[in-house]
Amino acid sequence: MSAPPIALFATDVAPRTQASNYPEPFASMVAGRIKRQLGDFFGLSRFGVNLTTLIPGSASSVRHAHSLQDEFIYVLSGRITLHTDAGLTELHAGMCAGFPAGSGDAHRLLNRTQESASYLEIGDRTPGDVGTYPDDDLVAKRVGSQWKFFHKNGLPYP
Repeated sequence: MSAPPIALFATDVAPRTQASNYPEPFASMVAGRIKRQLGDFFGLSRFGVNLTTLIPGSASSVRHAHSLQDEFIYVLSGRITLHTDAGLTELHAGMCAGFPAGSGDAHRLLNRTQESASYLEIGDRTPGDVGTYPDDDLVAKRVGSQWKFFHKNGLPYP
């Protein structure tokens, strides 16, 4: 395998082949999300950078909060609704939002429009991170470089 180029157009990076790591029924909740893993393409290991597109009616994730991972998003095109503990906030191209680790403020992005919307998402890859999902029977634990999913009672998802 050859080394990546010095620079390229972000849209030249192929979309992730597996749409989601979530178990069902949660994977279906993010159908229509297209991620291009820019950081992985360039071999970045300490933080991730994704160019994400949400088609109309899709969501970025199940509403969640991280124990150790900071996250940041920057809207490139379209309109996206940010859903946090405070409610719904419409974001437009040029707007950004940050989600500090350990805040407990669960978040996700929704495309409630008739046009696709794109944004950059950036997050660190702190080992031992735990994702909590206040609206669903789901807990995610970062084990090495992988996410493992559990019910809130501790039983693993298949």
